[in-house]
Amino acid sequence: MSSHPLSLIVEVTGKRQEAEDIVTFELADPHGRPLPAFGAGAHIDVRVSSPGQDDLIRQYSLCNHPEERDRYLIGVLRDPASRGGSEAMHEAIQEGDLLQISAPKNHFPLKPAGRTLLLAGGIGVTPILCMAERLAHTGADFAMHYCTRSPERTAFRERIAASGFAERVRFHFDDGAPEQKLDLQRLLATPEPDTRIYVCGPGGFIDAVLSTAKANGWPAERLHTEYFAGAVTDTSDDDSFEVRIASSGARYTVPADKTVHQVLAENGVDIMVSCEQGVCGTCLTRVLEGEPDHRDLFLEEHEHAANDQFTPCCSRAKSPVLVLDL
Repeated sequence: MSSHPLSLIVEVTGKRQEAEDIVTFELADPHGRPLPAFGAGAHIDVRVSSPGQDDLIRQYSLCNHPEERDRYLIGVLRDPASRGGSEAMHEAIQEGDLLQISAPKNHFPLKPAGRTLLLAGGIGVTPILCMAERLAHTGADFAMHYCTRSPERTAFRERIAASGFAERVRFHFDDGAPEQKLDLQRLLATPEPDTRIYVCGPGGFIDAVLSTAKANGWPAERLHTEYFAGAVTDTSDDDSFEVRIASSGARYTVPADKTVHQVLAENGVDIMVSCEQGVCGTCLTRVLEGEPDHRDLFLEEHEHAANDQFTPCCSRAKSPVLVLDL
C-alpha cells in the first residue's frame, strides 16, 4: 500500500462493547494535549496492524461531541465480510495500545438548514450521532431516525436515552412490530422547504432513502450521504485499457484483473490510497484526457458527468486511454 499522511499518535484509553458486534474505542493524546478540532460528520484514517498481516488503513467516523478536544470516539462493527480491518480492531487492539491516525477529515459536513432530518442505518449511526449532538447544542430543529436489525444490535441506546435530544430520536428495528418500522414513503412524502437530509449506513439503506426522496421531488442538493463500503460492480465485461502519465509520457496497460492503482504502484507511480473501494476519496486523481468508468461512491453525479477526475482504486476507463495529471 502507498504511503499515507497518518501524522498523529494516539493512545487507546477506552474500549467498550456498545452492542452485539459493535465496539467503541476512545482515543486520546498520550501526553494529554488537545487533539485537532473536528466538525460533525468528520472521520479519521486509522492504521490497523495485526500479527501476520500487512497494515491496513481504514476510515472511522467520529461519534463524540464535536466540541471535545480531549478525545476521539469511534465505533467499529465486526463485519463478517471484513477484509481484515474490523476483525483486527475487535481482536488485536486493546486499551493502552498506541495507534497511528490522520487528522480529522470531513466529506460529510453539516450545512445550514431550517430543519435537518438525520437517517442512520446500523453502524452508520456514528457520524449521524455526532450531527445530532451538534444540532442539539446549537438549538437547531432536527429529527433523527435510527434503523437496526434488533435492539441488541443498536449501539448508543443508553447515550441517546440520557441525552437532551432523546425525544427527537425514533428507533426502528427489523425484528420489531410492523407499525414501528421506518416508513420512508410517509416520512419523505413531501419535500419540506429549507430541510436537508443526511443519511449514512449500508448501501441498500442509503439507496432506498435516496430513491424515495428523489421520486417524491426532493432536490438532489439537499440529500447528503456517506457510504461505508464500495458498490458491488459486475466486472465480467471488464477489458484492458491504457493510462498515460502526463508529466513523463509513460504508458501502462491496465488489464481486466487489476486496478489502475495496482498497475501504477507496480511501476513506481505512487498514489495515496486508503479504502480501496471508492468511498473515501483519498486517491482522487485528475483526468486530462479520456472518459473514466466511474465506480466510486465518493463523487456526486455532476462530478461524474464532468469526467475530469476519478478514483484509480476502483474506477476504470470507457475510452481506450486515460491521461492522468500525475
